[in-house]
Amino acid sequence: MSPRRSYDQYCSAARALDAVGDRWTLLIVRELLAGPRRYTDLHADLPGVSTDVLASRLKDMERDGLATRRRMPPPGAVYVYELTGRGRELLPVLQALGEWGAPLLAERRPTDAVRAHWFALPLLRSLAELGDGIVQVRLDEGEFHVRLGAADGPVYEEGPAPGEPDACLTLDTETCTALGRGDLTLLDAVRGGRIAVTGEGPLAKALREP
Repeated sequence: MSPRRSYDQYCSAARALDAVGDRWTLLIVRELLAGPRRYTDLHADLPGVSTDVLASRLKDMERDGLATRRRMPPPGAVYVYELTGRGRELLPVLQALGEWGAPLLAERRPTDAVRAHWFALPLLRSLAELGDGIVQVRLDEGEFHVRLGAADGPVYEEGPAPGEPDACLTLDTETCTALGRGDLTLLDAVRGGRIAVTGEGPLAKALREP
């Protein structure tokens, strides 16, 4: 386990950066907000991170009380990493950081990787005012679902929602990015035909209301 590095400043921002300021740490938190993940899954969804750095960051997060490692019961019997309550408290931090960085997504670079679920947190912010429920999202890059109002457990998960979601949204990456930048509101995107809404739950009906 690597020794703790510190700014050695009696300042809450400096203390926070002592824990999460290293490269990759907050992106690991982003992935673990989807619930328990295997090391191999984390590595696959963090393109560019080396195995040594990922292992080191996960150990640091365990030491700092942000994540835990546990063995899943049979038949899986694999080790997974998951956020602690303290780690989960970083959700609004990541959302604020994403909102601040959204204008930087004006143009996608040829070297940029993309995963559908990376749009979950910006969409979660846009959907938050609708109330509680599960919203499935379909993009060209794949599917994921977000859990609005979830007090614990995963904030979002890859793949289709279990059972019948409260609403299903179909949209493209450009619309997702515009929502994240604040260039477009959710209701305007629906009314303008940029988001197709299906489902009979209260959330779907609220989005389709004129």
